[in-house]
Amino acid sequence: MSELSLHVPNETNRLNSLILGLPDDFGGTPSLEACYDPQSRFHVNNNTFPLQKDVTNELNDLLQVFHKYDVVVYRPENIIGLNQVFARDIGFVLGDKFVVANVIEDRKEEVPAIKSITDKISPKKLIKLPKDAFAEGGDIIIHNNYVFVGVSNDEDYQKLQVTRTNYNGFNFLKEKFSHLQFFAFELNKSDHIPEDNSLHLDCCFQPIGENKAIISPNGFKDKNDVNQLIKLFGDDNVLLVTSKEMSNMYTNIFSISKNVIISDPRFIRLNDWLEKNGFTVEKVAYNEISKMGGLFRCSTLPLSRE
Repeated sequence: MSELSLHVPNETNRLNSLILGLPDDFGGTPSLEACYDPQSRFHVNNNTFPLQKDVTNELNDLLQVFHKYDVVVYRPENIIGLNQVFARDIGFVLGDKFVVANVIEDRKEEVPAIKSITDKISPKKLIKLPKDAFAEGGDIIIHNNYVFVGVSNDEDYQKLQVTRTNYNGFNFLKEKFSHLQFFAFELNKSDHIPEDNSLHLDCCFQPIGENKAIISPNGFKDKNDVNQLIKLFGDDNVLLVTSKEMSNMYTNIFSISKNVIISDPRFIRLNDWLEKNGFTVEKVAYNEISKMGGLFRCSTLPLSRE
């Protein structure tokens, strides 16, 4: 069995391969009690949660874009009745290492579904987090020598359902990848109000192209963190988005390369800004899947970029 090649130096180099979430048999509309994010809870409560056929159609449209750009696509094993749309959170690649995430209890069944893929990775390149260290892929953003991590403090982690990555997870990764420079950003969280909740860091921040970024200041607890990011990328290279745009997932687009970005056609202001800045925008309607609290970056787990 040939070993799987891993190489993710940032969010924007040309994509070679990835794991894409699976829409099959996602289990239908959950009960309110089973929802673990405010976006899903809102749509369950309003009888607007997506139907199986719509989720399948949208993910298949996304798959076609990856085929267009000759990206090698791996899929999890289908587990009937389990929502496997958001592959991002169950693992992530930093450099040439695959980190198996410690996810919330509701999502633990998703991790064994990628075993046929992770079995192709050399044991030397497979990292497992300690039991008390929690980190999900949506909270990990790599930008060359920088790794930005969305975290929750101990108080939030204990009392809120939407916390995903703790300081134990951050400190473990910082020690394990000591050659990289790590930054921890505490995120605003809400179990019930989508506009007040940044479920993961990629729900309020994402680097694109060579030196640009999309940022929602309302996602960050400390405005100094926002200022730090703006200073890093430069005022003219940053698009600031509102809390409403954040809840609509403006920052959760996905880069196939430094010049090609997948976005939703609903994001008119964002798409206009991208095109004016020279990006090719591949528009994929993802309105139904977004009702479950994630978008394109949430559905993808890059394995290799150039």
